[in-house]
Amino acid sequence: MAEILLTAVINKSIEIAGNVLFQEGTRLYWLKEDIDWLHREMRHIRSYVEDAKAKEVGGDSRVKNLLKDIQQLAGDVEDLLDEFLPKIQQSNNFICCLKTVSFADEFAMEIEKIKRRVADIDRVRTTYNIMDTNNNNNNDCIPLNQRKLFLHADETEVIGLDDDFKMLQAKLLDQDLPYGVVSIVGMPGLGKTTLAKKLYRHVRDQFECSGLVYVSQQPRAGEILHDIAKQVGLMEVEMKENLEGNLRSLLKIKRYVILLDDIWDVEIWDDLKLVLPECDSKIGSRIIITSRNSNVGRYIGGDFSIHVLQPLDSENSFELFTKKIFTFDNNNNWANASPDLVDIGRSIVGRCGGIPLAIVVTAGMLRGRERTERAWNRVLDSMGHKVQDACAKVLALSYNDLFIALRPCFLYFGLYPEDHEIRAFDLTNMWIAEKLIVVNSGNRREAESLAEDILNDLVSRNLIQVAKMTYDGRISSCRIHDLLHSLCVDLAKESNFFHTEHNAFGDPDNVARVRRITFYSDDNAMNEFFHLNPKPTKLRSLFCFTKDCCIFSQMAHCNFKLLQVLVVVTSRDYYQHVTFPKKIGNMNCLRYVRLEGRIRVKLPNSIVKLKCLETLDIFHSYSKLPFGVWESKKLRHLCYTKELYCVFFVSPFYRIMPPNNLQTLMWVDDKFCEPRLLHRLINLRTLCIRDVSGSTIKILSALSPVPKALEVLKLRFFKNTSEQINLSSHPNIVELGLFGFSAMLLNIEAFPPNLVKLNLVGLMVDGHLLAVLKKLPKLRKLTLLRCRHDAEKMDLSGDSFPQLEVLHIEDAHGLSEVTCMDDMSMPKLKKLLLVQGPIISPISFRVSERLAKLRI
Repeated sequence: MAEILLTAVINKSIEIAGNVLFQEGTRLYWLKEDIDWLHREMRHIRSYVEDAKAKEVGGDSRVKNLLKDIQQLAGDVEDLLDEFLPKIQQSNNFICCLKTVSFADEFAMEIEKIKRRVADIDRVRTTYNIMDTNNNNNNDCIPLNQRKLFLHADETEVIGLDDDFKMLQAKLLDQDLPYGVVSIVGMPGLGKTTLAKKLYRHVRDQFECSGLVYVSQQPRAGEILHDIAKQVGLMEVEMKENLEGNLRSLLKIKRYVILLDDIWDVEIWDDLKLVLPECDSKIGSRIIITSRNSNVGRYIGGDFSIHVLQPLDSENSFELFTKKIFTFDNNNNWANASPDLVDIGRSIVGRCGGIPLAIVVTAGMLRGRERTERAWNRVLDSMGHKVQDACAKVLALSYNDLFIALRPCFLYFGLYPEDHEIRAFDLTNMWIAEKLIVVNSGNRREAESLAEDILNDLVSRNLIQVAKMTYDGRISSCRIHDLLHSLCVDLAKESNFFHTEHNAFGDPDNVARVRRITFYSDDNAMNEFFHLNPKPTKLRSLFCFTKDCCIFSQMAHCNFKLLQVLVVVTSRDYYQHVTFPKKIGNMNCLRYVRLEGRIRVKLPNSIVKLKCLETLDIFHSYSKLPFGVWESKKLRHLCYTKELYCVFFVSPFYRIMPPNNLQTLMWVDDKFCEPRLLHRLINLRTLCIRDVSGSTIKILSALSPVPKALEVLKLRFFKNTSEQINLSSHPNIVELGLFGFSAMLLNIEAFPPNLVKLNLVGLMVDGHLLAVLKKLPKLRKLTLLRCRHDAEKMDLSGDSFPQLEVLHIEDAHGLSEVTCMDDMSMPKLKKLLLVQGPIISPISFRVSERLAKLRI
């Protein structure tokens, strides 16, 4: 997978070439030719690698060795770029001019070495006849003929998908179905084809003609149309003379149903639709498609056509397992099995994660073994790799279909533990920090938008599962299925993209070349790794998900000169006092730091030397920041905990002007909020302030918003104030949070005009405030948490909450009843949550039948 490293080199060479230090007229302009050469050469080599991959998979050892040489070359070039640029940037003043020239001369000499290595690779390619890489791709784990055989086989058994089948059948036969298309989509191995076959065979007798065809990852429109023509009854002579025209003429007068299985992209549909007549005509023809990519289904049949298949629940998984285990048995049950064997079987099924493909593969392995607890326990102990290996080729098809730029972004999910909920904010900022995403303009906002597009693309391909959405429909957090997680780990190890605590050991030379490593739980493995590799100079990313904070003691003794991303997440249920190593100031490439867990740490003053630092996320940790952190000109996200008493300790020197490219700032002390400081933060989008005073309320209520780009504002009050807040002049604020026990009066002017999400925590909710909230014109999500209510009854009836979609009331004090018998109220409500803690009086709930169905 040298293409990943080559892409990294291409991205970084583009960024370096665009740096002002290398523009015409500067003393380093003479190096630009070398950088441009790198860019061009790596693009050509990447193209060769893409073609050569087919031969590598086919077993050609010569190509395999050549690709290994290219991968090592690309890694060394990336090391050179990562080491070179920080040195130049830190030496761009007059005093260090001679040192800069020295670095530049060293860089030029290294480029000459790279050129010789490129020439040598070409020599090897020619000498050993590794020339022809244009053979057919053999990496389909299910060859076309096998897939066709499966598609036309009689077996259409569907277990656990009865509800899906009924919904699809009703949709397919609906006379008003838009575009006449039903799209069954989902991740690999869910049984999309099996379900589609059953649906097709159940309804085909209601149509005049029918056909089912396998499209594949590398389709040929002519072959597909020929296959359809044979099945719908086109004469042989008509197929030879004018296949497309005659087929279209026939289908125009026939009511047909066609199943197109396994469509990967929209281009093939653009070819097929020229022949297939419009399906939403009065004739009532229908098309069923299956795809791993939701966007393909959306393109062909629109949003209404989409049916996303989900993994099976535990009972249906076990039913499918049972059916496959007892396929050749007359009794077809567990009557003769011991209870312990049944329990082992359930444990085995649980490892499959609800994926029918994994269940079928596992059952196939067990059918050839004795039905004893010992034999099945051996399978249970070893099934992880065996099932993964059996499913890997099916899953890998989706990986191979990714654009090269998306592949490292997908592999990044493997750095997290299995079933970990991952914040989109973290992912996108780490991708950008590691230069996995680079835009030619150098515009950070453009890079963030591209990162969000990539995450959405991975979701649409059903490689990633959405865990939570934001108020405006964006991805807030996500997960990856365990089988796909294992695929990430295996592919990453193969390409040296990253290693886990379990596969980083072995060849000492390989250990020294590790670029990213993640420790999921084993502190001993961490200590052993750093014992074997005391100078991890190649390391770019370090992830630690452990109970203890021993990583900090390791960092005090190691050289992390190229480290760009540091993530430490601890799971202790008590605070640990740790010393953050002063050597962090020597990590010139560090751009992303995240500490999470019960950690008490004072960040050293040396952190101010991190001139490349972009994100400092000290989420749920108790840390003290040196005031000089403001000197980091590239700092964009300064995040802190949401806990009540864990806040920034800002030095009296807070009046030092912060960088004006800050986008996230939470939680800062009220003393920070001076107009001259806030006005400088022209790019700030998220601001959270603690211990809010009357003077800060005045500043925020001014007619001239500070800052104007602000989208998210959260204020925590610790004492009452007579000052009334007025945010009506903040049109860009869409999310507002008010925390504390302030008794201030909140009028309609207190809220931004375009407010979409509102969190009120610990406030007094009276009739006046409730009337104001009901009138907010764009409010879609309202949370009332630990609020006090002056009346026992809350009536939500009447002309209220015109756009509200989610209402969440939790731990309401003084409230005994919530009523809304009017079906006209809250017309767009989709979710209603009412939660009371064990020590708080329960609330009676009297609402209309429509609202009662929405309650969770």
